[in-house]
Amino acid sequence: MPTPPPVSVALAALNIPHRLFVHSGAVASLEQAASERGQTPEQVVRTLLFRLEEGRYLLVLAAGPAQISWAALRAHLGVSRLTTAERDEVVKVTGYPIGAVAPFGLPAPIPVLVDASVTAQGEVSIGSGVRGTAVILSTADLLAALGDAPVVWLRDAKTD
Repeated sequence: MPTPPPVSVALAALNIPHRLFVHSGAVASLEQAASERGQTPEQVVRTLLFRLEEGRYLLVLAAGPAQISWAALRAHLGVSRLTTAERDEVVKVTGYPIGAVAPFGLPAPIPVLVDASVTAQGEVSIGSGVRGTAVILSTADLLAALGDAPVVWLRDAKTD
C-alpha cells in the first residue's frame, strides 16, 4: 500500500474524516482540478503563504478563484507591508510544492486565516502535500481540524 500523503497522515492523527483524490495526469488549472474532482471551482481551497517579515509567515485559505484583498489582509493584521512567498520559499517553509500546500503536516506551525468564502461550501478539497493528489473533506471538518483559526472576510470586492 502506498504511503499516504503528509496532509492525510496529519488529518488522520486528528481523527478528521477525509478521502483522497488522485488526478490521472498533470493539473493545469483550478477549473480542471475542480472538474476532475466532481466539484465546482469554489470548492477547491487554495492555501496561500504570505511573508509578514523575515522569518514570519501566515497561511490564508481562500475558496476557488477568489482573490484576497491585500488591503483587507493588511488591515486585519495591522501591518502596512506583506508579500506572497516566492516558490522556493513556499517549499522551504511548508515542505510542500505550490499546488499541494495545506495547513496540516507542516514542519513548524504557521498561523492560519480562513477567508469566509471557504465556509460557503459544504465540502471542499485542499492540497495533500503531494502534487496531483487532493484531500476532500467537509468544510465543518476542515474548520474543526484548524481549531481556533479565525474566519474573516478577505475577498476582493470586485471578484464577488
